[in-house]
Amino acid sequence: MNASNSNQISEQTFSIPQITMQNSLRILNPQPNHDSDPTPIANPNSFPLPSLSIPIKRKRGRVSRKPSSLPLNNQVFPPFSLLYGIVNGSNELVSSPFSSSMSPTKPLPTTNIENSTTSQAPGVTPDISEEIIVINKEATAEALIAFSAGFPADSLTEEEIEAGVVSVVGGIEQVNYILIRNHILNKWRENVSIWLSKESFADSIPPHCDALLNSAYNFLVSHGCINFGVAAAIKEKIPAKATKPNVIVVGAGLAGLASARQLMAFGFKVVVLEGRKRAGGRVYTKKMEGANRIAAADLGGSVLTSTQGNPLAILARQLMYSLHKVRDKCPLYGPDGKPVDTDVDSKVETAFNRLLDQASRLRQLMGEVSVDVSLGAALETFREVFGDAVNAEELNLFNWHLANLEYANAGLLSKLSLAFWDQDDPYDMGGDHCFLPGGNGRLVQALAENLPILYEKTVHTIQYRSGGVQVLAGNQVFEGDMVLCTVPLGVLKSGSIKFIPELPQRKLDGIKRLGFGLLNKVAMLFPHVFWGTELDTFGHLSDNPSRRGEFFLFYSYASVAGGPLLIALVAGEAALKFESMPPTDAVTLVLQILKGIYEPQGIDVPKPIQTVCTRWGCDPFSLGSYSNVAVGASGDDYDILAENVGDGRLFFAGEATNRRYPATMHGAFLSGLREAASMAHHANARALQIKVERSPSKDAQSYTTLLADLFREPDLEFGSFAVILGPKSDPKSMAILRVTFSGSRKKSNEGPKPDQQHSNKLLFQQLQSHFNQQQQLHVYTLLSSQQALELSEVRGGDEMRLYYLCEKLGVKLIGRRGLGSAADSVIAAIKAERGNRRPISTSFALKSAKQKPSYSKQTWIRRAKTVSTSNNSASVPR
Repeated sequence: MNASNSNQISEQTFSIPQITMQNSLRILNPQPNHDSDPTPIANPNSFPLPSLSIPIKRKRGRVSRKPSSLPLNNQVFPPFSLLYGIVNGSNELVSSPFSSSMSPTKPLPTTNIENSTTSQAPGVTPDISEEIIVINKEATAEALIAFSAGFPADSLTEEEIEAGVVSVVGGIEQVNYILIRNHILNKWRENVSIWLSKESFADSIPPHCDALLNSAYNFLVSHGCINFGVAAAIKEKIPAKATKPNVIVVGAGLAGLASARQLMAFGFKVVVLEGRKRAGGRVYTKKMEGANRIAAADLGGSVLTSTQGNPLAILARQLMYSLHKVRDKCPLYGPDGKPVDTDVDSKVETAFNRLLDQASRLRQLMGEVSVDVSLGAALETFREVFGDAVNAEELNLFNWHLANLEYANAGLLSKLSLAFWDQDDPYDMGGDHCFLPGGNGRLVQALAENLPILYEKTVHTIQYRSGGVQVLAGNQVFEGDMVLCTVPLGVLKSGSIKFIPELPQRKLDGIKRLGFGLLNKVAMLFPHVFWGTELDTFGHLSDNPSRRGEFFLFYSYASVAGGPLLIALVAGEAALKFESMPPTDAVTLVLQILKGIYEPQGIDVPKPIQTVCTRWGCDPFSLGSYSNVAVGASGDDYDILAENVGDGRLFFAGEATNRRYPATMHGAFLSGLREAASMAHHANARALQIKVERSPSKDAQSYTTLLADLFREPDLEFGSFAVILGPKSDPKSMAILRVTFSGSRKKSNEGPKPDQQHSNKLLFQQLQSHFNQQQQLHVYTLLSSQQALELSEVRGGDEMRLYYLCEKLGVKLIGRRGLGSAADSVIAAIKAERGNRRPISTSFALKSAKQKPSYSKQTWIRRAKTVSTSNNSASVPR
């Protein structure tokens, strides 16, 4: 079929650039280079522990570029013990919650399941609940598996804290829970085709830890961390008859399919409403054929990224599908078709990554102002500064990297947030980036099997109330107990679905702030592979900056599609113009590029047998490709989109609701599992006539957001502790304490001292409180202002403060939601008081304090300053 008869498909992909660029770290042994080895992964059911790439800051570069490696001792990966740790069976106290240099080195007691008898004085029974268990000698390897699955290797997630998996945050009980949790995750990852039972751990977990085993196992199952997917043993667990309320899922993309299958496993009666004639949403594999050639073309989501922890790679293993590693080799060709000099290529790429580093430093210097600045403006500023030293070829290369960055984010650089465009980078799951032979539609087909999906049901209204929900599609009305909306962000932005009552303003604002960009493709089936089989990608440069994203990157699917298939990508401004470009013109331009590259080499470029052009921006069921953090937005907006409304009646899933893995296929899938857990929780609470405590973040003005804002300027800050004081000038007034658990950072004999580092943190606190949130875990407590001051005066660093807080004051640290309504009133009062507060100079505060001693807030700050002169770990915000 010639170009004039090409099919027009409006679809999208939410795969991101598939290789972490510079400044990444390698854990364990590095993998060999597979550039010259096109062999796919042979045994998909084996699961060796490959190198785990942990990026400091992902350079969203092209798939060809391998991440640079640093020595293991320079890793950023947190040690396996943020509280107390065991490394390979050792029982030494290797780290503290704060990596304090004053950590005691005394070994902690341990219990080995194989030999639980410990020496003790006659007649004295040891308290084995206060001992760290030793399950096996592979604690570090299991921690890495947990990390790749999205868990902190050595601490609790916020969800675990809110679920109350341990009685007290911190301490040996938490360490044992984490060991058990990591062990369960590792055990299932060894064989994902089985249903892992709790009883299988009877011989490996000490009997006195049964409660922790129950807690960890139930959490992992209910949240879809284990025993999920399409393996026969797992599908057998779906009840033949539903015993729980009706649930309506809007959309049969990966989020909808994942949630529907999980909810059915929980016993819910589910119906999925899909507007298209097929399942998969923005994941679409089209069969292309002609002249005895057949190929499977992924017109939407195409690359399985970070397959070490990617749940879609787990589905592939369950189905015994092999994966093909996307090879690193990616030659570039100039506008004239000639190969780009490798030295020039390397030079420009290094310079480009240096500019991204400078942009990162710039946003720190700018502080909160960077929220309103685009990444494109910053890069253009730096480019103009150094523009005199750039020739035409180097400028074209620079523009190619800009196009690649726009591909990564499906958006114009002029609209991407300088502050938060890469906020998801720290969550990289590690591992290779792969193609699935035969296309990702094979996964969609397996997920959709035997699901009650009603196709061509275009939803236009969703009504939610205290008694249930109604979903209107055409002239049909579907009723249920709950509804899950998984439509793309582009559809939410368009307002084509009416919500009754209207969504909270907070969610509407988040929908408006987040960006939703565009990526298009031209898929071409040829009579034969004329471009060679030794590479999976190659790029083409343009000498027109406004067309830099036009067919800038080619994917070769010849080794995985079943036929000679080549796909050209269109990104950035060019992707927008491509929406209105006639398909024949598009194919003609692509063929001109290919002829310019290969005909000088004596290689004939044949006419394609069949071509397909996508139009994702015109597709009414997507209206774009995938989300990004636009100027004015932040990672918080992904969380806002994920919030349920209507007292647990209306829920949201999809890649644009996943802060950690946005714009990815696995991000959509994981969001479906997340919401299935949330819906089950609310349904169970209603069945037991227990009102689920309304999360403060569901209010129009989120108390959680208010709390984060208040802690940008805490009244007291010392070490990893921060305090905001109540509005009353009374030592007995309530205050809120926050403790930040952070992963250890690279140690160096050079650079600023701890005091200077802390001052720098304060200087950029308003920006970094958002940007670094993903690398931190916050726990809180309520205490009196007097107790807060006493705590600030404790010497010996954070270790001693934590001991004083828990042992002397008897305070329990909990997650944000655990603070309850009492904290909400304190937050509201502090916010109101700060809004009315007139600036008071420090000198005036000191003078007033000398005249009449009091416990006013300014006096507290003065006293904190006094402490800071005698205790290096105490300070006060600027």
